[in-house]
Amino acid sequence: MTERDEGEKLRQDALDRLHVVDTPEEQAYDDITRLAADMCGTPIALISLSDNNRQWFKSRIGLQIKEMPRENSFCSHALLSPQDLMIIKDTAQDERFVSHPLVTGEPNIRFYAGAPLLTRDGHAVGAICVIDMMPRELSTKQLEELQFLAQQVVVMLESRVTSVEVLAPD
Repeated sequence: MTERDEGEKLRQDALDRLHVVDTPEEQAYDDITRLAADMCGTPIALISLSDNNRQWFKSRIGLQIKEMPRENSFCSHALLSPQDLMIIKDTAQDERFVSHPLVTGEPNIRFYAGAPLLTRDGHAVGAICVIDMMPRELSTKQLEELQFLAQQVVVMLESRVTSVEVLAPD
């Protein structure tokens, strides 16, 4: 097994421990997603979780789909550098995304900013992101707030694990 494969297995294990993928919508996550969109002035905001094959949205504002293949997701690229925000000011100028189906077709994404969701053991299990149909930038304050919201999402996800463990001890 390569180092990358081992890292991906550990990341998937961390996601599995959260017991969150394919759970119903929850108002607390929707509130954070709405706050991200409002703070950044974007029509789309998502809390996404990436398993081995797909990106699933725990919460979404302004986008109807609930999941997509992982290879088509912007947020999966954010997982490659989990310590950093991923900012694409103009997808039409970024060779990774210029021919992406969500750039060339509906919803015609032109801007993306995502903050990785890092578990306490350092695994990036997803991202909170904001998206627009126009090229743009975010202020330093908006980027800091997006990172703060990512931290809050992780606290919520990890407290869910604690609750499950308390309710169902071994």
